[in-house]
Amino acid sequence: MSGRHAAQPSVMGSSAVMAAGTVVSRLSGFVRSTLLAAALGVGLHADVFTIANTIPNMLYILLAGGVFNAVLVPQLVRAMRKDPDGGAAYTNRVITLAAVFLLTVTVLLVVAAPLVMRVLLDRAYFTADFAVQRESIIDLARYCLPQVFFYGMFVLVGQVLNARGRFGPMMWAPIANNVISVLVLVTYLLTVGAAKESQLCGGYSSGAEALLGIGSTLGIAAQFAILVPYLRRAGFTFRPRFDFRGSGLGHTFRLGLWTVLFVVVNQIAYTVVVRIASSGTIHGAVACHDAGRGTGYTVYSNAFLLAMVPHAVITVSLATAVLPRLSAYAAEGDLRALGEAVSGTVRSTYALVLPVVALLPIVAADLSSLVWGYGASAETYSRFVTSLSLFAIGLFFFTTHYLMLRGFYALEQTRRVFFIQCAVAAANIVAAVLLTRDIDPIQTAPRLVIAYAVSYAVGSVLSYRQLSAQVGGLGGSRLVRFGVRIVVAAGLSAVLAWLAREGIHRLLGGTDKLTVLVHLGVIGLVGLVSYLVLARVLRLEEVGEVTRAFTGRVRGSSSARG
Repeated sequence: MSGRHAAQPSVMGSSAVMAAGTVVSRLSGFVRSTLLAAALGVGLHADVFTIANTIPNMLYILLAGGVFNAVLVPQLVRAMRKDPDGGAAYTNRVITLAAVFLLTVTVLLVVAAPLVMRVLLDRAYFTADFAVQRESIIDLARYCLPQVFFYGMFVLVGQVLNARGRFGPMMWAPIANNVISVLVLVTYLLTVGAAKESQLCGGYSSGAEALLGIGSTLGIAAQFAILVPYLRRAGFTFRPRFDFRGSGLGHTFRLGLWTVLFVVVNQIAYTVVVRIASSGTIHGAVACHDAGRGTGYTVYSNAFLLAMVPHAVITVSLATAVLPRLSAYAAEGDLRALGEAVSGTVRSTYALVLPVVALLPIVAADLSSLVWGYGASAETYSRFVTSLSLFAIGLFFFTTHYLMLRGFYALEQTRRVFFIQCAVAAANIVAAVLLTRDIDPIQTAPRLVIAYAVSYAVGSVLSYRQLSAQVGGLGGSRLVRFGVRIVVAAGLSAVLAWLAREGIHRLLGGTDKLTVLVHLGVIGLVGLVSYLVLARVLRLEEVGEVTRAFTGRVRGSSSARG
């Protein structure tokens, strides 16, 4: 067997390890999301905390995330292959410089929290009517902003481990964050209690702010700390190095410049989305006795996180595992092999993502009830349904775009990625502004989801065409043949799942959580079994290949434990 084909099982195996960690992490994350909605609801009261706790991740991505996530892995792989010390000195310099930079920036952000909030929040927050909410969100932001440092170090150390073939720890570590978050929210529910109807548009007490803010930051710190021991196990010992001149970091940062610009453009678009989303809840908060009428950032972001589970479990796992191989092909100048690897990854990803895309709108109502229908959000969880359903469209386009970008990063063409992302961001901003102009606040989140889908439809077309031209083709005719068959399989299985939903709802009516869980189980089982059968009938080899790889990993793990 050739080396190229022999590499494929290792990619699938690594993907399975990461996917398993991501599944467990996401499940624990759902518990956190459920408790958060039960404690804070889904309106303005929830947005105050959700926006404050999201800002550190946004700012980390803006400041360093693009370089850490995309540029460093190819550079670390090259250093490991070419440097006499296996890349140890280069890696030590990168970690040292990143730690100093992140710590400095974090301190400055905590001091400048009020200015940061002025950029991200609707102007209504800075009127006298919403002074309590404004003070709470600034206080919460100050507690949460130290997460910028810990996010950065977590991703950096995780990428060092990925470059050394240790993919699992980075995917499993977020479980610690979710466990701490769950403990914090349980404590909050026991001490402060679920928000009552009269509180759903209000701010927080100083004690509640400290509990939620410090608890959230401890969770991010914990997930970073868990990775540190794995560095030594991967054969790397960190020693601070400040001799940055002539070390090769200049080349990394020249590549990183375009990625930073890419992220800046992306975050400008996301800032517009957050600002518009914050307007949805605050303008819908006129009738606080009715929990407000708007859907804003809490609905948008939570629906996004749930809809993106297939991306996190499948796409990120496959793409992360294949990126070092793409980098190796690029370093060898083998563009044909790189194109084949990207095309194969796209087909493998579609084999698992497309049936979920087709199924998501069918299960959105039951899923929303199961995840968010408790406590303060027991009467308002239905606000998630439309946004969750629409995110299925965005998921497909985002998956395609994301995979194309891995090819550009392997080729170190970060400048090209920047210009593509300019088009994506512009489409997102224009669509978001136009679609949310003069609307009922209840429509804010769904309209922003449509804007998201439009932007990544633009991105997927541009990135595919550009990468295909760059590498001499991505097997377009094969992708089309595969696409037709998988659309037929996913579409027919979705129709059968919809019929199963209608039948089970008539047979087992009711809204208690056990009944809802049965609904989801039946619908999911019908959808999965029918899809696998149709994939076999239509000879979708990629479906069988991916299924065997993941089930084989599970069986292997079970045998090892036995």
